[in-house]
Amino acid sequence: MDYAFLGVVTAVLLGSITSIWTARVQATHRLSLDSLWVLVQWYVTMLLGFAMIYMILQVNGHAVFTPSSNSDVDNRLSLLGDSLYLSGITLLSVGYGDVTPIGIGRWIAITEALLGYIMPAVIVARTVFDWDRR
Repeated sequence: MDYAFLGVVTAVLLGSITSIWTARVQATHRLSLDSLWVLVQWYVTMLLGFAMIYMILQVNGHAVFTPSSNSDVDNRLSLLGDSLYLSGITLLSVGYGDVTPIGIGRWIAITEALLGYIMPAVIVARTVFDWDRR
């Protein structure tokens, strides 16, 4: 059941990523609040989606990250907090090192960090392409 949920989360993430090219944002001569709102929605979707991937894999016995030193290993709420923290830090920066990805989690973190760096550039590129079309 957990792996089916993992598939659903992955499908939602892929849909969100592909929607970046199909989303219609009001084209103006500068970046608008609509563009900012779309970017925030993409970041929240990515953060929550990757956190769920980390948590599902960790719960099912795959060592994806090292939990923080003050977390309880058997507590799911603590695991959720560490998953959200790892996802947020990976998506928005290069990480702090207190919760570190290991094994397959490293590749997931690389993918998440790459998406985190690409998303703002794609918004700017979409705005420039929309200006050129007008």
